[in-house]
Amino acid sequence: MTEGEDHGTNPARHANGDVVAEPSTVEDVFDDTYKEKEGPKPPIQIVWKNVALMSLLHIGALYGLIIFPSASTLTLAWSVFCFLVSALGVTAGAHRLWSHRSYKASLPLRILLATANSMAFQNDIYEWARDHRVHHKYSETDADPHNAVRGFFFSHIGWLLVRKHPDVIEKGRKLELTDLKADKVVMFQRKYYKPSVVIMCFLVPMWVPWYFWGESLWVGYFVPGLLRYTLVLNATWLVNSAAHMWGNRPYDHNINPRENKFVTFSAIGEGFHNYHHTFPYDYATSEFGCKLNLTTCFIDLMCYLGLAQECKKVPRELVMARAQRTGDGSHRSG
Repeated sequence: MTEGEDHGTNPARHANGDVVAEPSTVEDVFDDTYKEKEGPKPPIQIVWKNVALMSLLHIGALYGLIIFPSASTLTLAWSVFCFLVSALGVTAGAHRLWSHRSYKASLPLRILLATANSMAFQNDIYEWARDHRVHHKYSETDADPHNAVRGFFFSHIGWLLVRKHPDVIEKGRKLELTDLKADKVVMFQRKYYKPSVVIMCFLVPMWVPWYFWGESLWVGYFVPGLLRYTLVLNATWLVNSAAHMWGNRPYDHNINPRENKFVTFSAIGEGFHNYHHTFPYDYATSEFGCKLNLTTCFIDLMCYLGLAQECKKVPRELVMARAQRTGDGSHRSG
């Protein structure tokens, strides 16, 4: 049994119960025909600029943690709010909407999620979704941007500190990305990504506490700015690292992705990773709905408000059949 066997051959349902004929409409299905090239691996090329920037960022975040007690209650609440907005820009936006097209979003919601995604500063939506589709299609191979087989450090942050493996670049160029190119919101964000990041990731988190309740710009920059940004980054990276190494595999024991409760909590619902790699088109990334899954709650709220629709959901009977056939025996229904 290979990763993604069920993706293109079994129906999904919309959350309202309607059957979806083609659950996987993007290139997120594992390609078991890919073979890594024989011979020595290409030499690792360190990008020292990225090493310096990431080091400075984490030093700044550590300082933000030190001055954290001096921040006002309102500033701390604002920091949490910015964390959630940033995270949703990745989880509900770049990931579930644009990478997997697991639901449809109205123009106002797409603009909101693109703005939130700029606050997260994890590459623009187009690049994020492209790399994520490559990750699913070639998971745990040389063509996987953050191949967890190369260890925790590499899959967590190391992949951002070195040049991409040539196979990652090659496979990324061959992906079908017309849906992303046709989305005007995605391409607008890509065109103006740098100024949007400066404004949303750094200026807004710093300026709001200073302007509205008199917090110092210093605290505003280091707490809701750098500290919040670094925490969102590491929460996202844990999905690539910890959720590929530690946890159970109730749906498919043949693949590395795991169910990891800590990652589920820190990444607001993205830690049901064995399920997600088995059924990447499910908008909830889990069979348990909103349980420990704030992103799913958000999408459900958007559906209630009429801003989202056509959420794809795997039929329960398919989940149970897959768990019994390829799971590790740890599956529980709630």
